[in-house]
Amino acid sequence: MDLFDISFFLSTFWVGPFWVAMLFYPNHELTQKWMDTPWFFLGPILIWWAIMVSNPLSLVEFGLDSMDPENVLSGLADLLSTRAGASAAWAHFVAGDIVVTRWIWKRCLDMDASGPARFASIFFGVMLMPVGVVLHLLLVRGPHKDKSQ
Repeated sequence: MDLFDISFFLSTFWVGPFWVAMLFYPNHELTQKWMDTPWFFLGPILIWWAIMVSNPLSLVEFGLDSMDPENVLSGLADLLSTRAGASAAWAHFVAGDIVVTRWIWKRCLDMDASGPARFASIFFGVMLMPVGVVLHLLLVRGPHKDKSQ
């Protein structure tokens, strides 16, 4: 196992406890507390930065390739075809997925979503984020909770 394998697994497992908390304990005090901090996405972001700092030349090369519109896609493919590029991209995806899932979770609570609608949209928020967003927008309907009560 090398640094890139470790970064892949760390970024994946970092978001797990936050996701499980939103999924199975959405109203719990600890879930609320955890999700009101940036910790839920900081792990994957820091891993992304560590990978980028460990190989800054690849980012520079991608930036140079991006100057020519005909090379953007091939430059991105070259970057992602490396272990560093793939593990950095994964950390980036995981961070985005958990941020969007937090939005889904928060909106489910605000709209007093039913258990199955909440569960499905939060589950897919991390597993297949675009599916989670679509499910959430289709399934979660209703008035917002009145927070003044």
